[in-house]
Amino acid sequence: MLNFTLRQLQVFEKVASHLNFSRAAEELYLSQPAVSMQIKQLEGHIGLPLFEQMGKKIFLTEAGRELFHYSRSIAQQLAEMEAVFDEMKGLGKGKLTLSVVNTANYFTPQLLAKFCRQHPNINVTLQVANRDAVLKQLADNSIDLAIMGKPPEGLDISAEPFMDNPLVVIAAPDHPLARLKRVKFAQLAQETFLSREPGSGTRSAMERVFAEHRIQPRISMEMETNEAIKQAVQAGMGLSILSLHSIELELETKRLAMLKVEHFPLLRGWFVAHRSNKRLSSAALAFKEFLLGEATVNRAVHNQG
Repeated sequence: MLNFTLRQLQVFEKVASHLNFSRAAEELYLSQPAVSMQIKQLEGHIGLPLFEQMGKKIFLTEAGRELFHYSRSIAQQLAEMEAVFDEMKGLGKGKLTLSVVNTANYFTPQLLAKFCRQHPNINVTLQVANRDAVLKQLADNSIDLAIMGKPPEGLDISAEPFMDNPLVVIAAPDHPLARLKRVKFAQLAQETFLSREPGSGTRSAMERVFAEHRIQPRISMEMETNEAIKQAVQAGMGLSILSLHSIELELETKRLAMLKVEHFPLLRGWFVAHRSNKRLSSAALAFKEFLLGEATVNRAVHNQG
């Protein structure tokens, strides 16, 4: 019978997450020897080594990887239990862990600011990553909610749209195509493109639309942030396809031009997503309802316009 403590499991999870005893000790407000002692005691209870050291780096053993899987699940269950008890006590507070894809970070802070004004006692943790990383967080059940493009079919994820996400072709203001009232899609085949990295939702949408027109885009450079792409496009290094939400300031200040390409803008949607079987806390439910409510308001304003 295994006889380890929750504290030992918590210490193990931190070390396994960082693969670093010092960082785990800092987060847990413990000394490094105390962390090492907890791990040794845990290994003694289990009867197997959990870490192996190669040079200055540590790695999880096969037993360590198995325990890491269970320890994360246990930690998430304990967090959910704590949230349920807080709600039963009527404490009027809560925690929300939200992950958003990079492009959604251009509008998420404004939505969060409005939500937090309505719910001042909810503590929000915001994480920003690319699409593949957010999907992994959903699969690992390490977050409450995600804001992203539509998740792929076949995953155990519930997703509801709350806002449009138009993708547009951008260029430097002095680019020859910027002077045209209409740009044929075939003309893009002659242009050089700057693109987000593989795994980005914007990159996937770009590849799909070119494939539909049987054109292979000439990608000269890949970048991991929209900001880097915008700077490169402004410098005349090529065209790009980005969300309209990410370039509003640059269009207003005329540092970028939006090309009038046929079949554009590509209309995609922003979705609020979570694991299908996840028991959402009151904080997560409140934020989800807030986003869907905002969608109703935005559609009403759009229809009036």
